[in-house]
Amino acid sequence: MNTDVPSSTSPANPPSGPAETNAAAAWVALDAAGDDPTPLYDVAAIRRVEQAGLDATPPFTLMSRAGAAAADWIHQHVPNGRVLFLAGRGNNGGDALVAATRLHQAGRLVEAWLIAEADQLPADAARAWFEARSAGVPLLAMHPDPDAALPPWPTGCVAVVDGLLGIGLNRAADGDVARWIAHLNGSHLPVYALDIPSGLFADTGAGQPAVRARRTLTFLGAKPGLLTLDGRDCAGAIDIAPLGLDYPPAERPAAIVNQPGAFLHALPRREHSANKGRFGSLAVIGGNHGMTGAPLLGARAALHLGAGRVHVGFLAQPAPAIDPVHPELMLHPVAELSLDAMSAFVAGPGMGSGTAARKQLAQLIGFCANAEPPLPLVLDADALNLLATDETLNQSLIDSGLDCVLTPHPLEAARLLGSNVADVQRDRLAAAHALATRWQATVVLKGSGTVIASAENAPATINPTGNAGLSTAGTGDVLAGMIGALLAQGVPMLAAARAGVWIHGRAADRLVAAGTGPAGLTASELYLPARAIFNALLQGGAA
Repeated sequence: MNTDVPSSTSPANPPSGPAETNAAAAWVALDAAGDDPTPLYDVAAIRRVEQAGLDATPPFTLMSRAGAAAADWIHQHVPNGRVLFLAGRGNNGGDALVAATRLHQAGRLVEAWLIAEADQLPADAARAWFEARSAGVPLLAMHPDPDAALPPWPTGCVAVVDGLLGIGLNRAADGDVARWIAHLNGSHLPVYALDIPSGLFADTGAGQPAVRARRTLTFLGAKPGLLTLDGRDCAGAIDIAPLGLDYPPAERPAAIVNQPGAFLHALPRREHSANKGRFGSLAVIGGNHGMTGAPLLGARAALHLGAGRVHVGFLAQPAPAIDPVHPELMLHPVAELSLDAMSAFVAGPGMGSGTAARKQLAQLIGFCANAEPPLPLVLDADALNLLATDETLNQSLIDSGLDCVLTPHPLEAARLLGSNVADVQRDRLAAAHALATRWQATVVLKGSGTVIASAENAPATINPTGNAGLSTAGTGDVLAGMIGALLAQGVPMLAAARAGVWIHGRAADRLVAAGTGPAGLTASELYLPARAIFNALLQGGAA
């Protein structure tokens, strides 16, 4: 380890931040409530965009723009104090060095550590290193040594900028980089990541180990891995810097962000002259012995999301006669439920896996498929497990051609695909597409960054709302009921899935922001904020 430049004497209170001299330095926040769905690009597409930009501009232009955007971004988000830049051996490290130089020249207190051999840097990163030295940025070059102790963090450090690894990672971080990731995560300092948190896979969101950042500035376009699996925990808030190139890029996105613009047009408007018959009748079917609460959770959620009438068909006998919390619900033994009076169905919450459940599900699939027009059906929980274990039932659904929504969590998805949870989570986009293709269905693959895919050859959506408060019993039943309510009101299947997932997550976000959860948040607490969010969307207001 050697010091190349003495410690800085930059003032603690710089007069101003780096000026944004042109559009190339601009960056915009990824807004979960945005009107225009944000495209997400895989590494292959980003590499094509990057190469086109390199071909069209003089050398060092894109790195200069990335560093300028990062400097402006850091200046706006990080309070006064020493900012440490960690630069790896690739161009991501070069971006960090340019940003450090810009901030240093603007009077900010910075320091940069190069976690690589300076004489082995690629051309643009080597130039960034040379310019940082020439500008007098306090620099430290660290030769990788697995036996050497990692240095303590600088005195007065208020934030660390992660420029260790970029989007080219194709295996789990190991060796010296893994040590630095652990060291950084253990520092409890705020971390700001450039392009992607080091160690996170840009396409899939796998990130073990990976840097846990407060905020990420991603270049050229956002990547799917920032929003699903480990991405939400690693990336924090996300901002996008197009680096002066056309945005959005002229590439097919791998996915899009599930934002209101993806479904708002399809939500049912409420006219003063409307009556309950206009907003459909939903039946939630399930509730075997010991599990009668599950369909009630879904049915109550459907009430709060505007279904005109909500029925529950119980497999348990005797069926509950009334819901004392919501007597508006109509409760029946499933055999006495009038199927032909319904507009949509949810099947599975608390249904069980016995013979009666199999028979009921088979009957319901046949009824919905043969209705004129066919009736929308949400299959959740035990209904999915029955499909996974009963090939006859499974094939009958496929043969029926029935449009339906499947809402598996990763274990249920693994059962349906005949694989395991690790395989599903390894590439959640691929798993959701595989499910949608096999069943010609709309699939909601639940989890951190829920993926919504359809059988059509269209990019999936990744949901940006929700938090750990949803990791509790019954929240899946609530989501199924919300989607069912929207289907009963005539919302098309894909839009209903997108809207239900977004509102469900947004309700959890609102509860946590108000101090309810994430620990101890209960499924039934989602109803009231979900209703408020739904009505705000209907009225065109902020949700």
